[in-house]
Amino acid sequence: MTDTLVEQPTRSPAVPAGTRRSDRKPRPGRRWRRALTPVALLLGWQAASQTGLLPPEKLSAPSAVAETGWRLARDGTLGVHLLDSLTRAGIGLAIGGTLALLLGATAGLLRLGDDLVDPPVQMARMLPHLGLVPLLIIWVGIGESLKITLVALGAFFPIYFNTYAGIRDIDERLVEAARTCGLGQLARIRHVVLPGALPSLFLGLRLALGAAWLSLVVGEQVNAQTGIGFLMMEAREFSQTDVVLLGLLVYALLGLLSDLALRMAERRTLTWRRGLQAV
Repeated sequence: MTDTLVEQPTRSPAVPAGTRRSDRKPRPGRRWRRALTPVALLLGWQAASQTGLLPPEKLSAPSAVAETGWRLARDGTLGVHLLDSLTRAGIGLAIGGTLALLLGATAGLLRLGDDLVDPPVQMARMLPHLGLVPLLIIWVGIGESLKITLVALGAFFPIYFNTYAGIRDIDERLVEAARTCGLGQLARIRHVVLPGALPSLFLGLRLALGAAWLSLVVGEQVNAQTGIGFLMMEAREFSQTDVVLLGLLVYALLGLLSDLALRMAERRTLTWRRGLQAV
């Protein structure tokens, strides 16, 4: 009897289970698809303004806002106010973020720190920091200290809680394995605790940026002489809707750009992390 050789059909190689969608080539049109909704909203807004559905004294057209922005940027007014707002936001983020990192690490790594630091912070987070403006005015006055303090408070709580949670969520078996391998306390923090807490820390930074810009909006409307918030308040007195909308757009762009920069830094830093990708 002769053996019959049956030719097996050729199969395409299977995709490994651990392969991420991010390893595949992105679709060319996906990047532009994210801009469809904002562009459609702007076009609808412009059309409603030109047809009279939106009165200019209530909501200026996007073209009028862009024209006002170009005029203020050309004469240097927008740049002066923007620089002062960025300075306040940077100082407040540095103060609040540094304090949050120190206290969050202390409460997360030390039992004594957890007992002494975490309870008052948990109590303080229930207080809306923007509602503390009258008390802060009594404490620090109505100058630059008030604005920086508001930004620092807005940035503190997201960074603290995510630092604390990131440290406490680390698998204790990893720490024990590092100790078994002979790593000291500082080495375990550097090679185990810090990488494990970084995802939560980046999340806290992103939330802190949003809270910082929100706090700055409120702070710059209290006895300010410069800043985007001051520019909006001054425009409100003269019913300049286009300038008010321009200030809101600047705040939105600042928040978007800072978030994009942080996401890029997160992507470069956490190259080892494999997360679920959108379908």
